[in-house]
Amino acid sequence: MKRREGKEKNDVRVELKYCEHCGSLWVRESGAGTVYCEKCQPKVADLPAPRKRPSRAVLPVRPHTAVEDYAVEIDIDEPGDFEAVGGVA
Repeated sequence: MKRREGKEKNDVRVELKYCEHCGSLWVRESGAGTVYCEKCQPKVADLPAPRKRPSRAVLPVRPHTAVEDYAVEIDIDEPGDFEAVGGVA
């Protein structure tokens, strides 16, 4: 991609961002650390600080399900649903 000389000083890069409070889409300057839109920033500033840091997420673990006496019974002599009926596979 070619850059035009003289335009480099006026270039501003932007990125599309969604507000993490209300979910609306807005455009912010590239690399800016803001995560809330201008409408939500005062609302979020009034919220109390979290009491404790969120800990690492832990998935619930339960014992494996055991299936006893599990056996597949197939009668080879009797035609089943999987038999080809006069066609080419």
